[in-house]
Amino acid sequence: MTAAVWAVVPAAGVGSRSGSSRPKQYVELLGRPMLQWTLEALLAHPGVAGVAVALADGDPYWPGWTELAGKPVLTTTGGADRSASVRAGLRALEGRVAARDWVLVHDAARPCLPAADLDRLLQEGRRHPVGALLALPVADTLKQANERGESLGCLPRELAWRALTPQLFRFAPLCAALDRAASDGATVTDEAGAFERLGLTPLLVPGSTCNLKVTHAGDFALAEFWLRQAGRGAIPG
Repeated sequence: MTAAVWAVVPAAGVGSRSGSSRPKQYVELLGRPMLQWTLEALLAHPGVAGVAVALADGDPYWPGWTELAGKPVLTTTGGADRSASVRAGLRALEGRVAARDWVLVHDAARPCLPAADLDRLLQEGRRHPVGALLALPVADTLKQANERGESLGCLPRELAWRALTPQLFRFAPLCAALDRAASDGATVTDEAGAFERLGLTPLLVPGSTCNLKVTHAGDFALAEFWLRQAGRGAIPG
């Protein structure tokens, strides 16, 4: 029997760099909250059973969804950082997923995830013994700086990739890797990092530039552009 796939979306942050008066995941893109676009991009895939969203304590902006695209939306209170929020989302899935079931972890501020990228991640990642993440090979010249912000020279870019999300791992190993990082006092900025520090090597699956993480004020218009390009951008009448 094929292992189930659930998603976890950490959405407890405030997005201070976006310049918005509300958390960026609730800023409207084409008439709908960014978070809705993000969740629907995940839940539209037939292989994804549902999603757990980690919210800020007392989040006043959450619309109260219990399902989207006909699939369950669970909520829980997130933590002080991304890793703690992901772990909270995983706890919300206990009893619904088995140890070897797969979990996708996706940024709340990546609303433009292409269906083809998600499908490729699931196809390739589930064949890998560790798991996988969407990523982009670095195309730019990389410079190493000194403490004064001066360029010391070029860094090799041939093996450099930009980590994207979703990231795909089995439920029990992901819980264990995050718990180990927390107990060691280690800061991990993505789920792959929790595995890498244990000497494990997740698969890098090439993703798309349109799968941007909305961070700064100018990114909102760019996200709307990519949503329209994907045919997802009809403004509600």
